[in-house]
Amino acid sequence: MITVNSDGKIMVRRCLVTLRPFRLFVLGIGFFTLCFLMTSLGGQFSARRLGDSPFTVHTEVIGALESRVVLRKMSDLLELMVKRMDTMVRLENGSDLHRGDEGHAVDRFSPGAKLMEKIQAIAQNVSDIAMKVDQILHNSVLHNKVSEGQRDQCEVPNDPKYPDCSGKVEWMHARWTSDPCYAFFGVDGTECSFLIYLSEVEWFCPPMPWRNQTAVFPPPKSLPKGQAAFRSNLSHLLELIGSGKESLIFMKRRIKQLEAHWAPAARRLEAKLKGARRDQKQILIHIGFLTEESGDVFSPRVLKGGPLGEMVQWADILAVLFILGHNLKITVSLKELQSNLGVPPGRGNCPLTVPLPFDLIYTDYHGLQQMKQHMGLSFKKYRCRFRVIDTFGTEPAYNHEEYATLHGYRTNWGYWNFNPKQFMTMFPHTPDNSFMGFVSEELNSTEKQFIKNNKDSNMAVVYGKEASIWKGKEKFLRILNKYMEIHGTVYYETQRPPEVPAFVKNHGLLPQQEFQQLLRKAKLFIGFGFPYEGPAPLEAIANGCVFLQSRFSPPHSSLNHEFFRGKPTSREVFSQHPYAENFIGKPHVWTVDYNNSEEFEAAIKAIMRIQVDPYLPYEYTCEGMLERIYAYIQHQDFCITTESSPLVASPQPARALSALAPNAPHLVWPHNASLGSEAWPPVHSFQGWLAETGRTCTDACLDRGLICEPSFFFFLNTQDAFLKLNVSCDRTESEMNHLYPAFAQLGRECYLQKEPILYSCAGSNTKYHRLCPCRDFQKGQVALCQDCL
Repeated sequence: MITVNSDGKIMVRRCLVTLRPFRLFVLGIGFFTLCFLMTSLGGQFSARRLGDSPFTVHTEVIGALESRVVLRKMSDLLELMVKRMDTMVRLENGSDLHRGDEGHAVDRFSPGAKLMEKIQAIAQNVSDIAMKVDQILHNSVLHNKVSEGQRDQCEVPNDPKYPDCSGKVEWMHARWTSDPCYAFFGVDGTECSFLIYLSEVEWFCPPMPWRNQTAVFPPPKSLPKGQAAFRSNLSHLLELIGSGKESLIFMKRRIKQLEAHWAPAARRLEAKLKGARRDQKQILIHIGFLTEESGDVFSPRVLKGGPLGEMVQWADILAVLFILGHNLKITVSLKELQSNLGVPPGRGNCPLTVPLPFDLIYTDYHGLQQMKQHMGLSFKKYRCRFRVIDTFGTEPAYNHEEYATLHGYRTNWGYWNFNPKQFMTMFPHTPDNSFMGFVSEELNSTEKQFIKNNKDSNMAVVYGKEASIWKGKEKFLRILNKYMEIHGTVYYETQRPPEVPAFVKNHGLLPQQEFQQLLRKAKLFIGFGFPYEGPAPLEAIANGCVFLQSRFSPPHSSLNHEFFRGKPTSREVFSQHPYAENFIGKPHVWTVDYNNSEEFEAAIKAIMRIQVDPYLPYEYTCEGMLERIYAYIQHQDFCITTESSPLVASPQPARALSALAPNAPHLVWPHNASLGSEAWPPVHSFQGWLAETGRTCTDACLDRGLICEPSFFFFLNTQDAFLKLNVSCDRTESEMNHLYPAFAQLGRECYLQKEPILYSCAGSNTKYHRLCPCRDFQKGQVALCQDCL
């Protein structure tokens, strides 16, 4: 029995030191030790919470005492294991010496001895680690005491270069918890965290002297600019636009339809530029009115006859920017916008987390409002990079926030304090804004001849896809029906709209190509006063139709018409389509008083007798739009301002004295003065005129076959300009008024402009003769002067 028991104990002891489960157990002890160290030390000295800033200093070392206690216990446990294992090995060795059948003793290379050495090494390592932890924690406490001392010593600096610093610190004391973005940037309620944030994230306070400025403000990396190259394949653009909305599908369909017209236009422009180098721009396009947050009222109406003008223009803008060779990011959701901009988590009060990665941002008023809500101070910092697609235009009086508020020009859409040229319109409403436009399909000579041969002189198409436009128009329709067959394209679902008379042949809502085929057959395209200034009349004229529209008396404006109320313009609209009336005119465009039945009927008879060729203004061709946007991207830089004119779009030469042109009552740029090769528009296109009382500068320049150019106002905003125009001033004042510079005949008072962003081609008053800067322009391209390309 004793022998059996002794052998059994030996076997058990050998199993304990040789079998894998025990080895795994010891290995587990080591692994647990490693994990513990990574958790206790790594978590305290390396890990950061999501909201921690790179400059946040943690003053606490969590669990310092607990860490040391656990390590000590682990060391003691391993030492006890070593002692017990040593006793077991000695017992095993003694048994082997008394047993003759074993033949040899266990030497130091046995599995038990090797395991003993490993356990002893682990115990020693744990003991060493415990000592190092003591040292690290001791040093950490000393470091934290120093850091806490620095943080406790932070005082609000009294620096005249940062006058708003103390007020901003007080605001942070009261409101820093109002937006989680402050905690994201490391604000924790202490004075130092406020000052660090206000000096390193925002810029209201001077940098803290004890901060490592090199680490906080690393030098910006300027990536080399790639060279833009013209593109002809638009398939990648269609991928960038995406899908999921009827509006996006419509825009992609339009881009595909015009693809064959874009390619030759791009080749012609490339030939004109003669290989000139162009930097490739990083451009963000955010179509705000298509986001769910703005309501996206357009997408559901695409298939129901809703307004498509804005989507036509956006489709063409996307095509042009892509064809010109720039890199585009296209967003139609707020989430995508925030991701592309680098918006920090929170409610939008903090700046962006990274420098803005885009050279230009094209958006609309909805998108502009969304970016203002989410970019914090970065919106103001980068506002010079915005280009706002603005259908009806924004006049300077509505754009200047203080002036608009004081003088009754404030609306829901204005007061952005932008350079007015940053607003880009569908038609050239006012030279104060940049004319963006859109394109109409251009016909070749064969197509034009085919249309002329197949016109039906007794066929009319009514402009208006919504039934509401036809309401109350039966009187005019009956007169028209005496001479022509009337066709309509009014949307309906199940039954004919009651607003459309029975004698009208309604085709329902037609695809664009079928609608164009209808226009190619028709003689007359007739409008009933709405919609205003859409693309359809230009498409009709391009397909050989005569456009008949109503004259408004009195003219429609924000003062007397609900549609224009709230829009940031005082422009008076004298007809449904002022561009067609003023820039095209007869024989293609007839504008009559619809309240005068005789005049209306006489116009129809006259139109039936004439023949017109298809006509499309050059500025609405693919090549015209490519030229225009190319020139804007190359020359309009609103981030550069000069002392003489914060409005100029590129560096201007120093102001030179203008001289009277020979035998003409106006000013020109002197021939012997430096022209400034980088100035845009070129200054030799400048002419300065004194307008008649009650005339806008827009009209005064047009009267002389010129275009008002607001960037030249600073040439005229001097007393010397009045003298050279033979205007004698008894008194000269400088005030903030969108009509200045101007001369008041009563009292012989001269007024200079005090606020440059209020320079305005729009606006008039019977009291003033306005000083107006004009320039020449290309035939069919009013946005560009003769040497602007």
